[in-house]
Amino acid sequence: MTDYKRHLITAALPYANGPVHIGHLAGVYVPADIYVRYLRMKAEEVLFVCGSDEHGVPITIKAKQEGVTPQDIVDRYHKINKKAFADFGIEFDIYSRTTSETHAKTASDFFRTLYDKGKFIEKTTQQYFDEEAQQFLADRYIIGTCPKCGNDRAYGDQCEACGTSLNATDLLNPKSTLSGSTPTLKDTKHWFLPLDQYEAFLKQWILSENTHWRPNVYGQCKSWIDAGLQPRAVSRDLNWGIPVPVEGADGKVLYVWFDAPIGYISATKEFTPDWEKYWKQKDTRLIHFIGKDNIVFHCIIFPAMLKAEGSYILPENVPSNEFLNLEGEKISTSRNWAVWLHEYLEDFPGKEDVLRYVLCANAPETKDNDFTWKDLQARNNNELVAILGNFVNRSVVLTHKYYGGEVPERGELTAFDNETLNAIAQIKASVESSMEQFRLREALKNAMELARLGNKYLADTEPWALQKSNPERVKTIMNISLQITASLSTLMEPFLPKTVVKLREFLNIEAIDWNTLGNTNLLQTGHKINQAGLLFGKIEDSEMDAQLKKLEQTKLQNAAQQQQVAIQKPAVSYDDFMKMDIRIGTILEAEKVAKTKKLLKLKVDTGVDQRTVVSGIAEYFEPDKIIGKQVTLLLNLEPRNIKGIESKGMILMVEDADGTLKMIGPEVQVKPGSCIS
Repeated sequence: MTDYKRHLITAALPYANGPVHIGHLAGVYVPADIYVRYLRMKAEEVLFVCGSDEHGVPITIKAKQEGVTPQDIVDRYHKINKKAFADFGIEFDIYSRTTSETHAKTASDFFRTLYDKGKFIEKTTQQYFDEEAQQFLADRYIIGTCPKCGNDRAYGDQCEACGTSLNATDLLNPKSTLSGSTPTLKDTKHWFLPLDQYEAFLKQWILSENTHWRPNVYGQCKSWIDAGLQPRAVSRDLNWGIPVPVEGADGKVLYVWFDAPIGYISATKEFTPDWEKYWKQKDTRLIHFIGKDNIVFHCIIFPAMLKAEGSYILPENVPSNEFLNLEGEKISTSRNWAVWLHEYLEDFPGKEDVLRYVLCANAPETKDNDFTWKDLQARNNNELVAILGNFVNRSVVLTHKYYGGEVPERGELTAFDNETLNAIAQIKASVESSMEQFRLREALKNAMELARLGNKYLADTEPWALQKSNPERVKTIMNISLQITASLSTLMEPFLPKTVVKLREFLNIEAIDWNTLGNTNLLQTGHKINQAGLLFGKIEDSEMDAQLKKLEQTKLQNAAQQQQVAIQKPAVSYDDFMKMDIRIGTILEAEKVAKTKKLLKLKVDTGVDQRTVVSGIAEYFEPDKIIGKQVTLLLNLEPRNIKGIESKGMILMVEDADGTLKMIGPEVQVKPGSCIS
């Protein structure tokens, strides 16, 4: 690492179709932030880039489900995730997005450079086409029967029931999710990156030159290379994305896997006009922090792209983590089985570092690991409170009790004193060694050894028992304890950045850089420290029970939804059905009902009149986003008084598998009052 002048650290671009959860944090963002803070403390030149990945089919699907545009979706989640990262203390130098003008130009130019160099091959393939919708279908817009397990709701790229990866043409009885019709196969032309032409390069670069990569990363790459690489399409038929910048490519955009990693480059361009020194100079060290589902893209495909372009450096390391499970089950965004970062910050204000600590201490570095609320409570109470917090509190409180808050003079040192002081530098070295090998869980464990050492030192020397009989000895003991405390304010900073700010306030000191750590006279005799406070508070059983209850409710909701899908309601007579007056209405006005979380007050043009309808949809729709939307309305429902508002009618909605509500409306604008028949 010493041969490099600067470091470019990237964190995988989170997909902007939902909020960030603890699995993302444990896999990518906490380890990346820890490592970047470590480099900065060593006074290394480092640039930390990230941003939202905002193209691709899942975003178009979510937009269609909600009756909004893809831009509405990415704007919403870019804002939510950017704020959540900032509130949590993840300090990117820039958090950009792939819908920016800079990115569009950068990605287009990158494609065009490879195109002009003849690095792509053009192939005509057959792809499913929806004759009714008059468009080619991406894999996720096709469902059918899985040939492996018989699941009749399998997608064109994967069966979520058995986990088998599929091609759309593998499905039995394929149907378009756009129209419900059976699609036909139709010729379409696309551009492919011939990965097979880069096999020799990748074999040498990864399998021979990068044997220091993590075994899970190295092993997955070797498996792909040994199986033989195939050309991979860099374009697709879609109306959401960056247009392919060549003639004859109407209706085609850059495939999101090609587009997204270029986002690191465009983000760097946005940050500095001197961007090329980070991407094209050999004395820059490029590190990608990713989750295991991104290994192939960052270790095989993106390097092949960079190699094809010819002027870019390649990553020196790609430390990828495995997956984090939740309470013994795989995290699932569609089933709402997750701990969302923005919700954690609301439920546990001021406890950002507790989550950082737990996710690092339990990081899935070599295998999948499990997050449990009881483990978070235990680590907080038994480690952060009882070990780190306890030592700091005792050191500061005793200093105020014996010396009025002034650092006492150190006297003659015993062999035990010297052994304790020498251990500071030894622990620093062990943390450094672990950090440099991206063993961050081990680095945190080693750092906590200094707090354990401090507790043991106080317990063995018992200054409270010596204060009357040997006050000079107590001065030395307390001086050493304070030096350990000051060292902790630096050693723990990469892991617990908000906590060490409080610790430095207790000690009345500025930040101490990493290179100074190991100096055993960080606090001078006579230095005045402030009163102690609590670094960490205990987490009670009731707080954990509330979180477990929330997860249990999620399980019940998922079970109920599955039951609703599986079980039909009792039959009704035709005459009863015909009593319902169901029409299309247009929302004219929308506002939240005061002192409620779920209610919106809507003014709807029904074609018959303009009436007020109160609907419990505020958690899923922003008032200003739904004005002008056409909805399905049960017109002749008896009026009800809701929160003092007379509601005349009911907006009909559909509940998706993830529990979110979707509007039901016509595919094309119709006259308000049009009857459903």
